[in-house]
Amino acid sequence: MTTAGALATTFNLRTALKAPETLPTGIPALDRVVTGFPRGAISEIAGPESSGRATLAHSLLASATRRHEVCAYVDTSDAFDPHSAAASGVVLPQLVWIRCGHNVEKAFKAADLLLHAGGFGVVAFDLSHASENMLRRVPISYWHRFRLAVENTPTVLALIEREAQAKSCAGLILELKRKNTHWTGAPGFHLLQAVEIEAGCRKPMRPGTATFQVKLAA
Repeated sequence: MTTAGALATTFNLRTALKAPETLPTGIPALDRVVTGFPRGAISEIAGPESSGRATLAHSLLASATRRHEVCAYVDTSDAFDPHSAAASGVVLPQLVWIRCGHNVEKAFKAADLLLHAGGFGVVAFDLSHASENMLRRVPISYWHRFRLAVENTPTVLALIEREAQAKSCAGLILELKRKNTHWTGAPGFHLLQAVEIEAGCRKPMRPGTATFQVKLAA
């Protein structure tokens, strides 16, 4: 092999090693924008109420559990609905559900134990109903610790929250918002049929947004 050929081979190998492995979200429009959630990194799903946070989290967990990966859900405020998750395709026997009774400190300890134990495809950490006062008191060192814990592992740490918390420690930050609502029925008897969600990639910056629907009624 020539020197140039050897250099080219080395470069290709290094490029392949550096390319992050991703887990598809299961939402085609979103996967076309972000190409999935990076493994071995922190990802943030941020948005206000009714912005599609739970739908995206369920879709991500469904994507992993269908691959026979064991996942975990750290439920800070006991907001997780297993029936909705199962309807979204989450294989519940593949999911460890940890209820923390609105105790943020216990939720962080649980997440820390799970990440350092290893072996999970996705660890979803739901902080969407935690008080802003408690979240402001979380030191940046926690996010650095979590980033190091998942680095060089196949685990996706997905934070579900109102606003991004890990920021510089995150490899992916998605911001969701409700774009439109669709109703059915006659005047005075309207039934909410679907919610249209818009997702933008804040980190890394990507052009354009992804739009998908959350169906609520047949």
